[in-house]
Amino acid sequence: MSSDTALSVQGLGKQYQIGVRTQQAGTLRERIAMGAAAIGRRLSGREGAEGPTESLWALKDVSFDVPRGEVVGVIGGNGAGKSTLLKVLSRITQPTEGRAVISGRVGALLEVSTGFHPELTGRENVFLNGAILGMSKAEIVRKFDEIVEFSGVDRFIDTPVRFYSSGMYVRLAFAVAAHLEPEILFVDEVLAVGDAQFQKKCLGKMSEVSRAGRTILFVSHNLEAVQRLCSRGLLFERGRLVESGSIDDVIARYRAAQSGDELLGRFRPASRRGLGYARVEDVRLLVNGKAAGQVSCDADLVIECLVSTAPGQPGKLQGHTLELTLCGDDGVPLCSLMNVDDGGAELPSVGSCWMRVSVPGPTFVPGRYRLNTFLGIPNLLETDSVFDGFDFEVLPPVHPWRPYELTRAHGIVCRRASWSVVEAPMPSVAR
Repeated sequence: MSSDTALSVQGLGKQYQIGVRTQQAGTLRERIAMGAAAIGRRLSGREGAEGPTESLWALKDVSFDVPRGEVVGVIGGNGAGKSTLLKVLSRITQPTEGRAVISGRVGALLEVSTGFHPELTGRENVFLNGAILGMSKAEIVRKFDEIVEFSGVDRFIDTPVRFYSSGMYVRLAFAVAAHLEPEILFVDEVLAVGDAQFQKKCLGKMSEVSRAGRTILFVSHNLEAVQRLCSRGLLFERGRLVESGSIDDVIARYRAAQSGDELLGRFRPASRRGLGYARVEDVRLLVNGKAAGQVSCDADLVIECLVSTAPGQPGKLQGHTLELTLCGDDGVPLCSLMNVDDGGAELPSVGSCWMRVSVPGPTFVPGRYRLNTFLGIPNLLETDSVFDGFDFEVLPPVHPWRPYELTRAHGIVCRRASWSVVEAPMPSVAR
């Protein structure tokens, strides 16, 4: 590996055995329980004393190099192998095959509570987490005030972290990792737990880290953030690296794979994130009262979302907002619709219901469009978000009113207007 290479991955693979019981029976109670389970499996006719097994390759034959100072976005659907890759590179889990050579000090933020002890205070956990990440005590003392200020939890720094919210957890954890000044930083989707303001702050910090010549591997379903921050992308599908190149090209291929005609009008929550105690379970476009994938540009745009809360979570949606962001096929946001607009309609406190929004036509010029869903408290709490989860197509008007074709060259929004000629005296011409 050359001195200009921060990370070299060669033939990396990680295999898991599904159905294998790996725990050891350490006590008499555990031995009795495991023995009873084995007898139950035999009586039920399942294969083997330890149950049926199945091999799953979370990563398979992955190879790539990352030069020093490059910011790389790792994208793909759920189960593609992104998080497994970072865990292998961070030495949390050992690879089954292949190898990864890392040159430089590594900082990793992969899970919210990694390196935190719930009974210790925030102050004590800063020193504990910093030590785990490789910081000396003198280095932590020197950067302590800066870490606490960045995290925004200064009021609670001497409170045990078991009283922290998940957002406070991740703010403090990211602050420690970001101020480690690593040469290589691995960041997983944990930033989704923070509010919008803190996410912006984190992205700014990562941009600052990258400008200092450090290397970043950034896993996120937020393609807009990835495109803004990264110069290069890695696209994973079913544990394999299928594309490596400029971030624009990689995202374009990912979007193209997600936007086939057979996917029009189907909700695909592959890029879901958030706390999860309430979710958008389904989305549908209605045309004449029936679900569809296409709608005329001069017809009303009617969208319904099935919102549900988890069992035993009454009142959790109090103060929550449902927001739909309509985007072009390139992912650029065009407009947002919120259930609180003009009084709107309140979300249910428990159970599930369909929330409907109707935008009078004409709406957008013909073309493909995408929909992002957000459920939470804007700028404060993200309960559920799905990016690029729903595609639909806007068709030319059934009854054209313009003698020319409606194209994006004349804008995205498609509106009718009333014109008239107003008589006025001819202006005098100065001589």
